[in-house]
Amino acid sequence: MQPEELLAEITRLVADKKAIDVVALDLRGVLGYTDYFLVCSGNTARQAKAIHDGVIEGLKGDHSTLPRRVEGSADGGWILMDYLDVVVHIFTPETREFYRLEQLWGEAPARLAGGGTS
Repeated sequence: MQPEELLAEITRLVADKKAIDVVALDLRGVLGYTDYFLVCSGNTARQAKAIHDGVIEGLKGDHSTLPRRVEGSADGGWILMDYLDVVVHIFTPETREFYRLEQLWGEAPARLAGGGTS
């Protein structure tokens, strides 16, 4: 699967779990280890975990694709899923506000990637 196709599929999967504030950061030319960050939020830790589970199950079942690694936990407010070409960051709103990844990577082109807004 090409990076753009993977990003589109992950975007669809997080939208299916009602992720909010879904933003794709285009990091091609900025970072050497990934093409995109997909940043999204769940309203609660439980919803963040459901978003994580939906991505894992959807990509595994439909594309036989597993993340290279998963770090963090919903209880900690941040889950990172590394699919090499796309790194998924799932936050609770408070943790997302604290880390402000969109501002940290402000030089990268960003676009709303779907999902609801808060």
